[in-house]
Amino acid sequence: MEQAQNSPSGLRRSEDIALDLLKFVASVAGVGRTTTPSTGFTTPSAPKQEDQITHLLELYTRCLRVVEDKA
Repeated sequence: MEQAQNSPSGLRRSEDIALDLLKFVASVAGVGRTTTPSTGFTTPSAPKQEDQITHLLELYTRCLRVVEDKA
């Protein structure tokens, strides 16, 4: 597991905490995962990569707002 980078005062930056929150939420919600079609079955509207990136950036922005509001 990666070790968090600490600032000289020992506190983590809001951006780092928001990134960790994004990783957690994305993994639990399955955001950004690509679907592997099984034989003969495909999803009719697979999300485009640009849409997934936009969604992740919006989610990061929301996570950062939450972290900054709590600080």
